[in-house]
This record gives sequence, structure tokens and C-alpha cells, in this order.
Amino acid sequence: MPIRQTLNAGRVPVHVWTDDVDPKTLDQLRRVAELPIVHGHVAAMPDVHVGIGATVGAVIPTRAAIIPAAVGVDIGCGMSAVCTTLTARDLPDKLARMRGAIESAVPVGFDMHPEEAIPGRRELGDLTPRLRIIRNKHPELDRMQKNFSETWRRQLGSLGGGNHFIEVCVDEADRVWVMLHSGSRGAGNAIGRYFIGKARDEFERRGTGGEFGKLPDRDLAWFSAGTESFDDYLEAVGWAQDYARDNRELMLALVLDAIAYQVPAFELDGAVIDCHHNYVATETHFGERLFVTRKGAIRAGSGELGIIPGSMGAKSFIVRGKGEATSLCSCAHGAGRRLSRQQAKKQYSRRDLERQTVGVECRKDSGVLDEIPSAYKDIDRVMENQSDLVEVMHTLKQVVCVKG
Repeated sequence: MPIRQTLNAGRVPVHVWTDDVDPKTLDQLRRVAELPIVHGHVAAMPDVHVGIGATVGAVIPTRAAIIPAAVGVDIGCGMSAVCTTLTARDLPDKLARMRGAIESAVPVGFDMHPEEAIPGRRELGDLTPRLRIIRNKHPELDRMQKNFSETWRRQLGSLGGGNHFIEVCVDEADRVWVMLHSGSRGAGNAIGRYFIGKARDEFERRGTGGEFGKLPDRDLAWFSAGTESFDDYLEAVGWAQDYARDNRELMLALVLDAIAYQVPAFELDGAVIDCHHNYVATETHFGERLFVTRKGAIRAGSGELGIIPGSMGAKSFIVRGKGEATSLCSCAHGAGRRLSRQQAKKQYSRRDLERQTVGVECRKDSGVLDEIPSAYKDIDRVMENQSDLVEVMHTLKQVVCVKG
């Protein structure tokens, strides 16, 4: 199915791959499209919804500039998944112990690894000197997060909270997969907040008669290539994206070790699939080298594998990109929220959560009510709306879901 609607109210058009989009989201997309640094057009995926600063589900190509708020504060957030040689028959009848083993191996929510048991020393070796340079240039970062120098190390290999999760899934052939969703944790959040504020402050100092006066939203302030702030942000966001990928790699290893004690001996059946969905990268589109920011979208270049999760009670998909140029080689990153977290808590009860997660070993308490499946869009409709962007390779259904 091709583009469902095109908005032409901005300086460049916005191509939208869904009709299921509210007026506030459309207004936010138009504001992004007004920016003079946006080149070609903006693409909005079928899971699109209102975000902070820029729209979640937006793909924004910019010439010689980057908008920190478009990347957001969960820098490098994304997915990892791997198929195993296990089948559904190899899983224990009762999965509570498996969920408990995963939760014991991987800190969730605000928890982190003990100082004396920090895993992933190999990853620390590369990340440490790079972060030292960034912090020396921007000591204010240490004020953005308590115990910054300690926390970033202890959070490596941890899940976090919100919509982050770890799942054990079964595909259409009854093969068992492990899948997880997380990002750059507190360090990435501190970097994101700091540079978003810095971009806004620099625009404000120039006065309303300059570039800042043209901003349709003060959170859409950007750094221009050739400036020190641009170079510093590019270095910091690159570090956070690498940290996020290392975080997922380490977590995946911890999860596989945890479930190994619950099932027969197994191996991995194929390579690990990993994809960011909150990030910026340099790519060629419209014949030009551009900075492409995907805020809640994954790259879906021709033949590239990606992961599109549903909610904690819905299907997820392993996909292969079709390289569709009008989507800037992108697709949705998930189902996309239909209700805000507060709306979900008001509208649904714990009993609703229990009904919507039948057959899934997961938390069913009020602490995760904001993640109830009905708070999200219909993942089948999302997939239908982007059939021109990706091909479904595998359909996964979770049997265990760990939430922060």
C-alpha cells in the first residue's frame, strides 16, 4: 500500500503512510516541514504519533544540520533479536521461573549492576576514553545525572523501564526467539537533554530577529555543520548510539545465559538482528549526502533485516526492507501509541491488562498498566499500511515478557 496522504502546508511536503493520525500529530509534522534545513520531504511512518519536540515515527532528512530534539533523549534506542535452535516444545510448561531468571540476570527499571559485578569489560574499554573526551569538553553533563561517571558503567547491560522489554517468543514454525528493546539508558538521556537545551539556548542568544525567530517550535532548534557545537553533538550522539548497541548486545548474552538453565542445550540459529530506531546517520538521498534522523523509525534499505514489535500482548515481526525511496528507506519501529500513559491508566484496569495478556508470562500489576496492549495501535494495521516498505519474514508471539 503506497503513501496514504501528503501534507503540503510546510516548506517541504510530508508523506504519511497512514490515515490513523490525529490533528496534533499532523500539526507537529507540519512544523518540522517548515524548517529551512529539511531537504526533500519528511516521511511519517504508520505508527506516527505526537512526540516531544519532533513527531515519533518521523524520518527527517536535513542538510548540514542536526536537530537534537528530533533524535530525542533515548538516543540509540532500538531492538535486538535472535533465533535459537529451541522449539516451543523445549520450553517448560510453567514459565515463571524463566522470567525470574531473566529478571535476576538483567537489572530492570531503575536498577543497575553492582559495582563489583559490572559485566561487559570489553565494551567499557572502547567507550571509556571517548566519553572522557566528551565530559572534559562539557563538564555540565555531570550535573545532568547523579553519579554520572559511575552510573553509565553500571547500567551497561540493563533494561530500564517504560516501553523497554525483554521477550521470549515463538515464531510461525514454533522456533524460539529472544528479543529485546532498550537504548542508551541514563547516559544517553543526559546527553540528549543537555544538547537539546544547548541548541535552544544558542538560538535564543541570537535573538528573535535571527534564525530563532523562524522556528515554529523552540524545541526544533538545530546545530549547523561547521560549528563547534555541531561537532561536539555528533561526537556525543555517536557515543550514545554505540553505547546503546553494546547495551543490547550484553543484555542479549545475559538473557541467553539465564534461559540456558531452564531448557535443553541449544545454539543460535542465524546472526543477531539489531537496529536502532532513535538515531541520526549520514545517508545519500535525493542525490545528496544528508543527515537522516529517525525518531521512532528503522532503516529498511533493500534487503536489510529489521524488527518491528507490537505490544506486550501482540505479535512482532522480523522484516526485510524493500528500499523504498519515498520513505527514505525507512519503516515503522512498532505499533505506536494510541493513548498517552496517563490516558491508558485512566481508561483501563488491572483486570483489562490480565485479559489482554492471556498466555503471556509477564507482570500484570498496575505498575505496567500504561503498557497495556490497547494503549497501542493495531500492529496488523500498521503492517498493512507499510506493505510497500517491508516484507514480513517471521511473525513472533511472546510467551515471556519482562518489563521494567
